Amino acid sequence: MKSLLFRRVRQVIPLILAVIVLNFVLIQLAPGSFLDVMSSDAQITDPVMIERMRATYGMDQPVYVQLLKYIGSVATLDLGYSYRQNMPVLDAILSRLPATLLLMFTSIALAFVAGSAAGVLAAARVRTAWDNTVSTIALLFFAAPGFWLGIMLTILFSVQLGWLPVGGMRTVGAATDGLAGAIDVARHLALPAISLGLFYAATYTRVMRASVLEVARLDFVRAARARGLRGTQVLWRHTVRNALLPVVTLLGLQLGTVLGGAISVEAVFGWPGIGSLLLDSVMSRDYPVVLGIMVLSSVFTLLINTVVDLAYLKLDPRILAR
Repeated sequence: MKSLLFRRVRQVIPLILAVIVLNFVLIQLAPGSFLDVMSSDAQITDPVMIERMRATYGMDQPVYVQLLKYIGSVATLDLGYSYRQNMPVLDAILSRLPATLLLMFTSIALAFVAGSAAGVLAAARVRTAWDNTVSTIALLFFAAPGFWLGIMLTILFSVQLGWLPVGGMRTVGAATDGLAGAIDVARHLALPAISLGLFYAATYTRVMRASVLEVARLDFVRAARARGLRGTQVLWRHTVRNALLPVVTLLGLQLGTVLGGAISVEAVFGWPGIGSLLLDSVMSRDYPVVLGIMVLSSVFTLLINTVVDLAYLKLDPRILAR
């Protein structure tokens, strides 16, 4: 396990450097800059003043010098300054991070539990009405865009039934601490988490169903049945445990992509997370924030993949021997 961690650490540094260089180059190729937006908002037309602002933000230097300076700044956890948020980029991201992490982990946990259970149910009742129903619902949610699901759920549960709030994270004027505050956040979180999680739940359902059916045909499962174990014992003790391996792999890969789905969901529900910050930063060409989010997202994805590898070892210790 220590060797695995050491290998991961060796891989992280060049990968992060590659992410920084790639995103920096892409941002340089994008039309316009935050200086254009800032001078337009402030109605600054004086060329001398614009050139002074360009020098202030280091935009008068060659691109490779800006890149080297940025890499040096990232090494000291300095991701630059956001003129839009009027604060350091790292502080702007960290202020939105708790809301995004809450949405991401809630939605992915719901998706993992519901999708895995539905996949096991479909596999255990293969070629029956249960299997057809679960597979059809999974296909529907797999094909439906997250923002469309969010709008439909809002119309049903917020507008028509009035059970849940339309958007935001807290009710204005409501308690912000204690059980009342937690319940208020949970009510606001329900629809965004379900909207984001349904797509991933559909994916887990399809993968889990196929994996359970494949493992059920292996020799050790047949041997378990031959020993006289009941069907539920064979299913949960031998089949599901081994069938979880591809689902855990998928979970690790999707945790890095949940942020992309969270952007549209946060926009629909007005959820104050990194997705909303990224969308606002792209629209205002606040590129230091965009670049900072990309870098931190890459680090987050690498960490999650390392945790998934460790979970792999826990589920199947034979992997370590290979």
